[in-house]
Amino acid sequence: MTMRRQMSYRFEDQDASPMTFRMNRRFSRVESGADLKDYFDRGDIASRENRWNFEVAWEVANKVGGIYTVIRSKAYVSTEEMGEQLCMMGPYKEQCARTEMEEMEFPRGNPLLDAVNALRSRGYKIHTGRWLVDGNPQLILFDIGSAAWKLDQFKLEMWEKCNIGVPHLDIETNDAIILGFMIAEFLEEFRNFAIAYSQNNELSAPRIVAHFHEWQAGVGLIVLRTRLVEIATVFTTHATLLGRYLCAGNTDFYNNLDKFAVDEEAGKRQIYHRYCLERGATHLAHVFTTVSEITGYEAEHLLKRKPDIITPNGLNVKKFSAIHEFQNLHAVAKEKINEFVRGHFYGHIDFDLDKTLYFFIAGRYEFGNKGADIFIESLARLNAMLKHEKPDTTVVAFLIFPTKTNNFNVDSLRGHAVIKQLRDTINNVQQAVGKRMFDTCLKGHIPGPDELLQKDDLVKIKRCMYAMQRDSMPPVTTHNVADDWNDPVLSSIRRCQLFNSVHDRVKMVFHPEFLTSTNPLFGIDYEEFVRGCHLGVFPSYYEPWGYTPAECTVMGIPSVTTNLSGFGCFMQEHISDPKSYGIYIVDRRYIGLENSVQQLTNFMMEFSRLNRRQRIIQRNRTERLSDLLDWRTLGIYYRQARVKALQAVYPDYVDESTLYGSRNNLIFSRPHSEPPSPSSSRHTTPAPSVHGSDEEDSVDEETELKELGMK
Repeated sequence: MTMRRQMSYRFEDQDASPMTFRMNRRFSRVESGADLKDYFDRGDIASRENRWNFEVAWEVANKVGGIYTVIRSKAYVSTEEMGEQLCMMGPYKEQCARTEMEEMEFPRGNPLLDAVNALRSRGYKIHTGRWLVDGNPQLILFDIGSAAWKLDQFKLEMWEKCNIGVPHLDIETNDAIILGFMIAEFLEEFRNFAIAYSQNNELSAPRIVAHFHEWQAGVGLIVLRTRLVEIATVFTTHATLLGRYLCAGNTDFYNNLDKFAVDEEAGKRQIYHRYCLERGATHLAHVFTTVSEITGYEAEHLLKRKPDIITPNGLNVKKFSAIHEFQNLHAVAKEKINEFVRGHFYGHIDFDLDKTLYFFIAGRYEFGNKGADIFIESLARLNAMLKHEKPDTTVVAFLIFPTKTNNFNVDSLRGHAVIKQLRDTINNVQQAVGKRMFDTCLKGHIPGPDELLQKDDLVKIKRCMYAMQRDSMPPVTTHNVADDWNDPVLSSIRRCQLFNSVHDRVKMVFHPEFLTSTNPLFGIDYEEFVRGCHLGVFPSYYEPWGYTPAECTVMGIPSVTTNLSGFGCFMQEHISDPKSYGIYIVDRRYIGLENSVQQLTNFMMEFSRLNRRQRIIQRNRTERLSDLLDWRTLGIYYRQARVKALQAVYPDYVDESTLYGSRNNLIFSRPHSEPPSPSSSRHTTPAPSVHGSDEEDSVDEETELKELGMK
């Protein structure tokens, strides 16, 4: 308890600059005057300024979770901006590095090589090269095992300088301690060699900024600051440690944020030492950022510091030369999902696939945090509404959550085998009928039905059809889940009685593993699966950003999100009417759970009422938002964070790039045929469209809204 009090006081006394701003809806626009494309010079200006940028994360070239996606997808724009002045650092994990990294040494005379060799002389194993992703950034990976013999020494320094004690048996934190000290020692050596290199070559003094992601990497930031190394530091938290634990415990999290005794709560969950590391990095960083305003609000109460800048997560957006291209991809991918549905529901295909909608939820298996609980409850209510209002419409709901399984469900595998046998038989009969028809016509007369379809053909077809019969209902899961009775998804499905009966208009498919192209049931990867679906549903309670709805958006797939996710808040801020653009935002913050469930049900029912043309229009409108989520747009906030950190350490630093040309406002240009997308766009389009055309560019705003049934 004494250590907790000491730690709390020490953090309050750190020299982090005071936060004077108030969190508001427009904060992520503060100081944003351009997009990152204005600074794509492959590091030319950074080289002239002798400015270096190091990006540190546990998931650099090490696929663990969502931060890997952030770092990897941002690598291209970061390299276009910084060139060879950028270097990414993380732990060396051989299994991942074998396929992610091309090993090579830095050029002779480069201070990076000198710093690497200095650490190698201490017995550390360090791997250098390039990351095999878009942009090919420079990479330094540290072998944690090579410095494990100094763990006790590192822990002693952490205790003496910060009063943070780390339990011996916490392997993950021990690894983070080792990595942090190795990176801090490397950066200290690099700074010394960079100064010497600059003096020998008559260059300006080096300006170095190190950007640390999450608490595992934050140890390096703490060491740099406590050793008084003159390097600018940025710390980004993508989700607070304590916040994730509290949400998993079914607490009324957001309504009680200001009431939690954070030290006590962290101690109860045996993560106090990790919490101290995260809070220490937060307060010691020159600039502190979070990925969304909702996470900033969380950090303000749990980590006791407001973020300086919000740095939203982006994606590498692939733009299509013609608007119909992504619509064609949707049709192709949907047919592959149709093939799965035919096999999974064999013997019970009593619904029209042309009138079937595919909804899905996917992500880490956090049943409550990801909103799977209210999704299943809303599906049960949607089922009742469809039976009454639209009995010819069927919804197939996919739940993609990886969990422990024993094997594939035999019934599901058998269905796909039966369907394949039927298709092969029909194809053989079709070829035989075609040959007979050709031969008969060649003789000069038209064949009769008995001449075309012979008795043997009918027998083969009947055998296949009888094989498709089954007494049981289609399974709700594609695998045998290890702990079936206690599994939260299956328990909820049982409670709501969504058993895929012939009368149900909502069919359930629980797929407890991630999708890959080698999957024997689907045979498609996750991206193609998303393209083939009609609606992504992500009613998360705890979602610092939300890559799943963002991925839907850039593929032109409408999605449901919440005002407790970073993505949902971002869209509410930048779009005046998100729903008309296929972004349905459920209120999970200001209304009760029952009202949230009803709102989600109404959104899904509203979507189910749309006809095919209306869905095409909506997908076109959704796809327009992709520019909003492109790293070329959102990467500017990371640049602002680095500039602010550099100015805190080097007061004489002036961002030279601002002297070249005027900076544009964060306004997204659009062709005249498009309706207003960002908040700042005009309210009408100048040219009316020809009603009834299926060409997206010929449909104006008023017609689109009328087609979508919206005011």
